[in-house]
This record gives sequence, structure tokens and C-alpha cells, in this order.
Amino acid sequence: MHMRQLALTAAIFTLVLTACGKSENTDADAPAETLRSTSKEETSSTLNLEPIDQAKLRQRIAALSSDEFEGRAPATPGGAKTREWLVNQMKEIGLQPGSGDSYEQVVPLVELTLQMDQSNLTINGEELAQGSEAVYWTKRVQEEVSFTESDLVFVGYGVVAPEYNWNDYEGIDVTGKTVVILVNDPGYATGDPDLFNGNAMTYYGRWTYKFEEAGRQGAAAALVVHQTAPAAYGWNVVEGSWTGAQLDLERPDGGANRTALEGWIQESVARDLFDKAGMNFDDAVEAAKSRGFTAMPMGDLKSSGVINSTIRRSESANVVGVVPGSEHPEEYVLYMAHWDHLGVNPNAEGDQVANGAVDNATGTAAILSIAEAFLQSENPTERSVIVAAVTAEESGLLGSAYMAEDPVVPFNQIVGGINIDAILPLPPTKDLMVVGYGASELEDILENVAEKRGMYLRPDPEPEKGYFYRSDHISLAKKGVPMLYADAGIDLLDGGEGAGSAFSDDYRVNRYHQPSDEYSADWNMDGMTNVVSVLYEVGADMAYSDKWPNWYQGNEFRALRDEQRAIDQ
Repeated sequence: MHMRQLALTAAIFTLVLTACGKSENTDADAPAETLRSTSKEETSSTLNLEPIDQAKLRQRIAALSSDEFEGRAPATPGGAKTREWLVNQMKEIGLQPGSGDSYEQVVPLVELTLQMDQSNLTINGEELAQGSEAVYWTKRVQEEVSFTESDLVFVGYGVVAPEYNWNDYEGIDVTGKTVVILVNDPGYATGDPDLFNGNAMTYYGRWTYKFEEAGRQGAAAALVVHQTAPAAYGWNVVEGSWTGAQLDLERPDGGANRTALEGWIQESVARDLFDKAGMNFDDAVEAAKSRGFTAMPMGDLKSSGVINSTIRRSESANVVGVVPGSEHPEEYVLYMAHWDHLGVNPNAEGDQVANGAVDNATGTAAILSIAEAFLQSENPTERSVIVAAVTAEESGLLGSAYMAEDPVVPFNQIVGGINIDAILPLPPTKDLMVVGYGASELEDILENVAEKRGMYLRPDPEPEKGYFYRSDHISLAKKGVPMLYADAGIDLLDGGEGAGSAFSDDYRVNRYHQPSDEYSADWNMDGMTNVVSVLYEVGADMAYSDKWPNWYQGNEFRALRDEQRAIDQ
């Protein structure tokens, strides 16, 4: 969990919440391949579903967040204990192995630690200070990576998005060059609702995409210009996030498809570089907002860099189980939650174990309880249900990223997915918060289920900050699979929004990513159980029907899903 839901709830009272416009998805505009049948009249409310067992949900949270599991860090003894516990839970519940004949999908990891005294980044011979002026690293698994005399090119937002008719790399070859990139996307920059997704960030606005695309374009280095508003966080977050050892997936190519150097530079540094290139930074930024923008070589500026790293290899695992479908076992509903947390800090005073009770023992316990309820229900599911407890979310969504690259089932056979990440132990709420509101037809199912419980949906109040792209579901969304990310709201039945916001703020300030994120027997489990029950019923709506929900028209992942479903027909 990366402060997303907490920041959202903190913003409730400072932002006017207006629903993002959902694209109408009528039979006329839906691709023919998604209309193979209409959904059955039977809904989850008439399926005699076994209710979520609140006592077992509580027990699982208490167990996972106990000191016995040492903070559940991947590739540690505590992480190994967690994996074993999860496998045993899945066996006891009655789940079948979900990764071939095993419950574990082994995830190879590699840890790179930058050697500061043996690494540098210079532009025209002047070194940029690591930390204060720039923060850089490499994704290439080599002890030394270097490049020299690489021409600087400003590529605007660094986006190649055919569905938006946008290509910042058109007409220029950046092979071996250093690309300078703006964060976020043109829709946010202009506020134009007809450009990209308007003020709501698309995946093209995420820094992760910028570096991926620069690698695809053959650049030697990629530097994202930090600006607080479009990034949604200050320079301190950038500086703190890439300090110390960096965990990543061990990929077959050793990261060779990435640029030699990836990094951020301060806006003040960027302005100075533009001045030295005889360019005006503000004019260049303005030009980058316009369709048809052409990349700009930055005069005679050249960069050179060398990065030395120490390398340590390890492994963790996603733990995956399956509820087999009775009629269409080859079609799957996916539930996912990350099991990992931050482990033990031997240098901390007092309590050294980051137990991660809310983040994310709650979500992990929830998907186990949902699986158990499905298996105990009177009617077996018609489709299969996958339950995936993924690893290394706190290190950059690595477990889900590995599952996206090595899927346990084909993507075009996954009907839809639900990610559960950190449910606050609130009393019952009237609302559910939908992060990335306006993304897919899964929200229609959610709204229907919520209304039957007298609840309403609260849209993401800060779509420009891209919180939808910061949890594990995005790994599958990038492959086209419709994913839902929803959680408890803040409008308490007893106390309203003020009480709910105060509860969330207290967790954000006093417990998030701290040893104090601990389970308590005093937790009110009623609100959490309601949330888990709603998400259970959303999955049931798919598991007991022949629906194929899609992304809404205009979503950046819609075309990929349409292509997947066309292949399946």
C-alpha cells in the first residue's frame, strides 16, 4: 500500500466530488465478440451464498500480523513462514493448486544496491549531485553500466498512445540518446476533458510508463523532470524512494530492454539545462501539451554516466489457489491481495516489527475468507475463482508484475479481477470508495450490489494523482484484464464523514508503514466485513453468470481487451 487510499480520504473535505463520466456501453458500441450471450436473471442475492465468516476473518488477520511472521518481508525467514501458512490455509479451505500442480508461483528476485562512491551522472562534464539535484539508478542487472556523450532530447510527455492519436517520439530516433520527459500526461496538463482522460491521469502519465517507453525507443538514459503538482508528491518522496537496496524481478534479459540509467531531476535543474541549450523551459512545456508536438534536441548538451551496483539474488512466491468451476472451469474470476509487508528494522528503537495488520493482512485474510465462502456455498460456482496472494507489492508490485509476465491462466480467460489492499477496521459505512472511478463495467456490478445493501459509491476525489496505477491490479490491467479497486468509504453510519475521515487520518499519521500497524482485539469488524461481503458478491455476480465485463469505451486498456476477447471467439 502506497498512501493512496489514505491520501484520497484526506482530500474528501477539500475537493468537490463529481462523478467521472462513464462512457455508455450499449450493445451498439460494444464489440460483437463480447456479446456472445446476455447475463442470466439470477443474481448473487438469490444464490444462497455462504456469508463471510467474521470470526475467521478476524482470526486470519490476527495470525498474519503476529510477530511470528516477522513483518512478512519477502526473501526472509518471516516471508518463508508466511508462504507456508498461506499454502496450509489454502489446503485446509479446499482450494486446488493454482500454479500448475503447486500452490506457489516462485518469483525470482534481484537486489541492486547503488555504490555511490563509484557512480555518477554528468551533463557536459558537470556532475549532478545524487539526492539533491537528481536521483538515478539502473534496472540492468550488471555490476557496472555506463554510457558516454549521449545527446539530450526533450520528448515532452514521452507518450506513444495510438488510441489517443499521440506520439511524442514520432519523427525522431532517440537510440543511444538521453530523453528528458515531463511527468503526468497532456490531459492533466491542459485540463481538456477531450484530451486523454482529461484531468484524470491515465497510465501514460505514470513515471513507470515513461521509463518503459524510453527503453522501447532505444534511449541510453531517461530523466523525468520532477514537478510537485503533476507528480502528486514532493522531491522528498523521490529522494526517499530510491535510497538503499532496490528489489526487482530477475528477468530473462537481465533488464537489457531498459535504458542504462533511469532517474529524476529537479525542476530547477531542468530549467538550468534548458537555459544552457538556448531553450525556454516554459515554452517547451507549453509546446508539449499540443497534439503534433515534435521532440526537441537540446543543443550541444551531452550526458555521460556510470553506475556501479552490488547484486544479490533471492526468491519469493505468489501463493495461488483455485475454486474449480462446475460448468465453465476454463473461465476465471480473480481475487488478489499482497501478503508482504516491511519486515523487521533492527535499527528501530522499541518495537522493530512492522506487522502490517491493515496493510495488508486484511486483504490477504479477505481473499481467503471469500474463497472459503464460495466453497461452502450451496451452489458451486459455474466459473472458476482464482485466489492470488502476491508478493513484493511494497517493493514495486513485483509479485503481480511477475504474474502478468508469466500468467497462471491466459488473460483472455479471466473474466475480471478484484484487488483488495488494506481495509481499515472502520465501523459500518454508507459508502464505498472506488479508486480510478469510471474505468470499467465492474463498477456497474459493484454499484448494483452496493445499492442492495443501502450503500453508495464515492468516486476517487483526486483522479489526477493516478492512485489507480499504484497497486497490484494495475499489473493485470496493463494486460487488458478489467480490474476493480474499491475499499470502505468514510461516511460512517454513526458519525458521518467527520468521524470516518478522522479514523483514516489517524491511521495515516500514526500507523501506516509503522510498527504500530498492529491488530487489536478491540477492532470493530462490522465495516470491514461489509466491504469484504460486497466484493465477494461482485465476484459471485461473475462466477455464477456468463457476463464478460469490459473497460469503458475510451479507457486506455479497452482496445487490448477487445483484441483479447476477439481472439477467444
